[in-house]
Amino acid sequence: MNTFIKPFIKSLPFLGILFFTSCVKEESSTTGWEYNDSKNGGFERVPFEEQETGPGLVLIQGGTFTMGRTEQEVMYNWDNIPRRVTVSSFYMDQTEIRNFDYLEYLYWVKRVYGVDYPEVWKKAVPDTLVWRSKLAYNEPLVENYLRHPSYRDYPVVGVSWVQATNYCAWRTDRVNENIMIREGILKWSPTDQSNENNFNTDAYLAGQYEGVVRDELTNIDPSSQGTRKVKVEDGILLPKYRLPTEAEWEFAALGLIGNTLYERIVERRLYPWNGHVTRTDMQSNMGQMVANFVRGRGDYMGVAGNLNDAADRTAPVISYWPNDYGLYNMGGNVAEWVMDVYRPLTLEDMNDLSSFRGNRYKTQKRDAEGALVDKDSLGRVVMVDVDEKDNINRRNYKKADNINYLDGDWASSIYFDEEFDKDKSEKAMYNYGASSMLNDKARVYKGGSWKDRAYWMSPGTRRYLDEEQATDFIGFRCAMARVGAQIKGK
Repeated sequence: MNTFIKPFIKSLPFLGILFFTSCVKEESSTTGWEYNDSKNGGFERVPFEEQETGPGLVLIQGGTFTMGRTEQEVMYNWDNIPRRVTVSSFYMDQTEIRNFDYLEYLYWVKRVYGVDYPEVWKKAVPDTLVWRSKLAYNEPLVENYLRHPSYRDYPVVGVSWVQATNYCAWRTDRVNENIMIREGILKWSPTDQSNENNFNTDAYLAGQYEGVVRDELTNIDPSSQGTRKVKVEDGILLPKYRLPTEAEWEFAALGLIGNTLYERIVERRLYPWNGHVTRTDMQSNMGQMVANFVRGRGDYMGVAGNLNDAADRTAPVISYWPNDYGLYNMGGNVAEWVMDVYRPLTLEDMNDLSSFRGNRYKTQKRDAEGALVDKDSLGRVVMVDVDEKDNINRRNYKKADNINYLDGDWASSIYFDEEFDKDKSEKAMYNYGASSMLNDKARVYKGGSWKDRAYWMSPGTRRYLDEEQATDFIGFRCAMARVGAQIKGK
């Protein structure tokens, strides 16, 4: 018998079973009712394997690690006390956001909002004047760094925390819009996009955006009109792009997955690589720097003829060696914004699972009848702080703003009395503007940069800056939650 036909014949019984089972509809294990059957109401169970990896992202498999100081506390701030925490699996950009990525964002904002709302574009533009220094000639960078093709693949800087957060929100909508077009649900409609008429994920899910429909999904609800919009339950749309939390960034930067043998971490790390030095020990490139940083006073890139890190300021985002998660420049090039509000004692107060300080809970704005209000002028769902009166019976939270939880609230001030002015609570705890720059707008940024010494490349170090300010050495990268299984393919 033909050797090709023989295994085919042997598999016929299996194929018959497969054919038979594929014709049998799935049933509910609790009620016995069939899914996806309009005769019994049409409750749907869509085929789904796992979350799609969004553009530019890599999966960071979570786990437990010791967060905080890995190097001597030379600054004596004692704000990064080591503590064991667990980080859930998540996705993170492989590289820092490039100038070219940000220019794409600016182009879209100007095209959609530029005529009627030019201030939206102006607020999104990075501050190129951050390159100026009173005793240095940096005008070529002021004029060229953001827009010249030579710097296309360099990390964007001059971006505040607020601007970075807005970029992440924009990216969410563009990626999900592209998925909807790819799946044949919407059509490309760039000429129809202006002002509030643009795809917004939340607005679409709330039924406040129609778009140019190509082919909606079949609705098997017997009381429906035959088609329906995409829902969260379909698993088509991705979760939101956002800034990583401090714990996530630090976990990803250390990359201890490369040092794990079963459940043992066999080598402690000071930096995103093994060892306590900043040069490679590989025979092929012995002695070369593994990151972009300042080696010593006045030494930003090495000696002519042997430029060790080859970057006087920033370097292209794909430079040097990635860490064990495949992430580039987690130890240098530019420092990076994270979501957290800065507090000196965060590591004493925080949860040991999915640690984060900065929660401010919001909900969609609704009218007296419970219906959603219209979108704002930019096409976004109107969000408001949750009402404490609606959370009276909750045990996990009641008020919207939890930034000051266990720290920094007006009642804990040493100047507190019964007639204390609550409007001045921002200055009460840390004496903002006089003896400290700490308030609820102080955001954490992590990692070293082209402008820093090696000390700051230790992932446990932490610094802060006002969320509205920007510098020539802080950039950012986006993250996304991993929903469902913590391990890919499970």
